[in-house]
Amino acid sequence: MKIFVVLFLTTVGLALARPSEKYTVKYDSIDLQEILRSDRLTENYVQCLLDKKPCTPDGEELKKDLPDALKTKCSKCSDKQKEGARVVIQHLYKNKRPWWDQLEAKYDPDHIYVKEHENELKKL
Repeated sequence: MKIFVVLFLTTVGLALARPSEKYTVKYDSIDLQEILRSDRLTENYVQCLLDKKPCTPDGEELKKDLPDALKTKCSKCSDKQKEGARVVIQHLYKNKRPWWDQLEAKYDPDHIYVKEHENELKKL
């Protein structure tokens, strides 16, 4: 019985001590509106994601997490990251379609994610 209690408490302790699997929030304070107002800054991020230019540390983190975020419907994203993704997608889809098309070709060549969110995109 004592062994069971020790194992149980150890398992619970490890489960509680293990941080939930989320993307880093250290870049959540970046002003997305400032980036989106500047074609130069926005293009730098797009070019980073397309492997055409070097990435800033936050761009590198985005590039690393983007494929997983697409697959998991942003399940590891913070609420701020989900809102930021919505803002960026809306901006690129409505205002920078050539960049959107290039990113879609790289990250969603089979149009899986676009089809999943087709109704949302039509509202833009």
